[in-house]
Amino acid sequence: MKFIKSLYLNNFFFYVLLGIIALFVCAFIFPNLYNAVWFIILVLITFLGLDILILYLAKTGIEAERITPEKLSNGDLNPINIKIRNHYTFPILVRIIDEIPFQFQVRNFKIAKRVKASEEKEIGYDLRPTERGEYHFGYLNIYVSSPLRLISRRFSFAKDQMVPTYPSYIQLRKYDLIAFSNNLYQYGIKKIRRIGHTMEFEQIKEYVQGDDLRTLNWKATAKKNALMVNQFQDEKSQSVYLAIDKGRVMQMPFDGLSLLDYAINSTLVLSNVILKKQDKAGIFAFSKKVENRVFAERRGSQMQKILETLYNIKTDFFESDYSRLYVDIKKNINQRSLIILYTNFETMDGLHRQLPYLKGIAKSHLLVVVFFQNTELNAIINKKTDTIQEVYDKVIAEKFMFEKRLIANELKKYGIHSVLTQPENLTLDAINKYLEIKARGIL
Repeated sequence: MKFIKSLYLNNFFFYVLLGIIALFVCAFIFPNLYNAVWFIILVLITFLGLDILILYLAKTGIEAERITPEKLSNGDLNPINIKIRNHYTFPILVRIIDEIPFQFQVRNFKIAKRVKASEEKEIGYDLRPTERGEYHFGYLNIYVSSPLRLISRRFSFAKDQMVPTYPSYIQLRKYDLIAFSNNLYQYGIKKIRRIGHTMEFEQIKEYVQGDDLRTLNWKATAKKNALMVNQFQDEKSQSVYLAIDKGRVMQMPFDGLSLLDYAINSTLVLSNVILKKQDKAGIFAFSKKVENRVFAERRGSQMQKILETLYNIKTDFFESDYSRLYVDIKKNINQRSLIILYTNFETMDGLHRQLPYLKGIAKSHLLVVVFFQNTELNAIINKKTDTIQEVYDKVIAEKFMFEKRLIANELKKYGIHSVLTQPENLTLDAINKYLEIKARGIL
């Protein structure tokens, strides 16, 4: 039974069979072909038996394993490797059909490769998850064919392998040094306006490219006969809270990821930068109530605590209650802190409904509202219009884009900082805003 279940006839066998049928038809016209066709059938049966024999004679024809990361990074390409070792004494053709998790909705996954005799080969592919949670892999099915290519023998490995998908830790590594490198701006990664600095003097050091020329110490320069600058230390141990709106306004998808997941990925990276800058990082999420809370601290285990909390954020995308948010912040955050709020406003009316609560928060804390541009409207705005309907659509799209800028100006009127960003630039823009606030010393 096991033998029957693992045996598959290849397409090549059926092509030969079709050729034989065609020859039988021709034999009606040319009777001399009849005996030759039966000889071909005998040869086919012989080669079929030989193919079965050489594939099934070895108990362990091949060994294979699927190598996955310990956890997948949400929104990023994650490498999945398949290692195959050929124990046959001849080269084989392999077709790999991996039962990848249902979340990817891939129905036609197949990789075909040739593996030499006694060779160990590693074959890789990438997966890009777009939601957090557990991803279950099924069987790793490998169909092996000999050079005769008449049949395939199926081998199955690695059943029920589970890999969790966490917020984007790949971005975490990418931006790990962004707060400390003086030359990243040369590559277009860093674009921070350093308007000032705190007055806590640290040391005099030699000038390097990227230092503020206004901090030149002329007395030290004259003594050393080299440019020397005063170095000032950023004020440390300030509390920074990252608040994530997980209501219905964050359900909108861009490039497969919801705005909520973009915000979660950005929160993870920014928390790491905050802790590296010696500040205290905390997070919480809210919709109908405030939950998923991590209080602002600077412990060694803080990043792991934040990562696990972000992984476990779940929502039904209810309408967000900003009054609850205001009351919770007033009750639980007593020290003046920087609060970076990830949310989204599409219209001025939507902003005005929540503005009294935002103004209340801004009285006691430094509030930064991060919201999103609808990048899909760019395609409508930039499209050449030919009909009245297309002109109408373009005008409406431009109105929505303009209203986003009005929202930013309205927030500025009440002393509330804002970041209007595209989803793909969210992490970088949020980091730059935090570093700008640190550099200006306005917290």
